[in-house]
Amino acid sequence: MAETAPADPAAAVSPLPRITIRFCTQCKWMLRAAYFAQELLSTFSTSLGEVALQPATGGIFAVEIFYAADSDLTTTTGTTNDNTTTTATTQRRAVLWDRKIDGGFPETKELKRRVRDVIEPGRNLGHVDRDYPRQQQGQPETKEQETEGGKIPQPSNSQPALPQKDQKECEDCQ
Repeated sequence: MAETAPADPAAAVSPLPRITIRFCTQCKWMLRAAYFAQELLSTFSTSLGEVALQPATGGIFAVEIFYAADSDLTTTTGTTNDNTTTTATTQRRAVLWDRKIDGGFPETKELKRRVRDVIEPGRNLGHVDRDYPRQQQGQPETKEQETEGGKIPQPSNSQPALPQKDQKECEDCQ
């Protein structure tokens, strides 16, 4: 006998942790979103319950995680009138990356660190963690750039923007 989905969508339980990557289709960011999903699934495999791609508009590129924290692992169990048992788990949400807030797109290793810090804080990511302890203890290395208003710290790993070829931008992105 085939299983059917519950009639009430709220009753459907998503496997946790669940990562959603919302991306602007007008900006053509689907391949970038799919690449990040592939990288996260390759690194965390069965530690993730699901990675979802959510098409959107408006220049959005956001990575969110839904998870049950250690303190939330207690579940509420109840019995309905027809003697069926229901169980609910509290779900938490965290924004791992937002293009408009964090400035641009994440490096793959930074996104992996942020996912790891939520779902498996003690896990070693190997070469991805090579420079990480130094950055956690203090501020990241910066180089200063002279401007009319004084010195402005610039990240040492910043790269110049690449020129765009006659590409029409999403009106919402501007």
